[in-house]
Amino acid sequence: MGERPRRRTVLALLLGALLVLAGCSGLGGGPDAGSAGGGDGGGSQGAPEAADAPAGGVGDGGDGRGGDAAAQSYRDPNRSQAIIRTGSATLRVASFEGARESVISVAREHGGYVAGSDTNVERVGNRTRTTGSLRLRVRSDRFGEAFRAVKAVGEVRKASSDSEDVSDQLVDIEARLTNLRTQRDRLRRLYDEANDTEAILQVGEKLSSVQERIERLQAQRRALRDEVAYATITVQLREPGLTPTPTASPTPRPSYHETDLGGALAASVNGVVVTVRAILVTLAYVGPFALVFGLPLAAIGYVARKQDMV
Repeated sequence: MGERPRRRTVLALLLGALLVLAGCSGLGGGPDAGSAGGGDGGGSQGAPEAADAPAGGVGDGGDGRGGDAAAQSYRDPNRSQAIIRTGSATLRVASFEGARESVISVAREHGGYVAGSDTNVERVGNRTRTTGSLRLRVRSDRFGEAFRAVKAVGEVRKASSDSEDVSDQLVDIEARLTNLRTQRDRLRRLYDEANDTEAILQVGEKLSSVQERIERLQAQRRALRDEVAYATITVQLREPGLTPTPTASPTPRPSYHETDLGGALAASVNGVVVTVRAILVTLAYVGPFALVFGLPLAAIGYVARKQDMV
């Protein structure tokens, strides 16, 4: 009888130890285990979790474990990264127009185009200086070559380049899209199965909201992919200084005592001719007025004088 209670005690202790070990293993297999699997397993372990996430989603657009697992799987060194590359340079150039054409040629030679430009002409008196900027989009894989070619167009006064890894953003968008598409499919089935007006309206409103969120995410994805595919280079072009604008210089006139005699006589005769002509023109203007108004006034004066004499 004493042996049996002792065995029961030993069995109880063993069961308690097993329960404690099971609890510890359960705690250890939570988020830490998931993150470790995502870092080591790449797409093999991350993909199933991402696939299961939509089924447990509640309409939050993929903020659950599926998106995290997909983002962790994207950090696999064997997978390519999505990098946005940007650069800017301020150049001092001898001729704005010549440098502008050279920068445009660089963009075209590196599979790109000019996305925007502006020009500013400064004027101080009769002096001008032209400055401006161009925004280039070039193929991302040729960014380095294009940036070096741009800086070779003029004297570099300032230059910088930067890059941003948006791989996680793209993965997050994909995870959200997966969740939303799953929700959309469920809502479509509910819409087809609905048999009363109120249910149809509610499901239709929810379906429209989900579709709108899908379209917004798709637009964000397109914009990110475009930024990744084409790098951006902003170029500031500045001429070194104000260039004088050529103006016609006045012909110097000789001094009074240095005037040629023949020229003085011709100028005098010309002055007399001009004066006579001016007098004749004045008489031509005044003559009709004198005839119309002067003769009646003269006749009235003559009659008035005769009466005084009588």
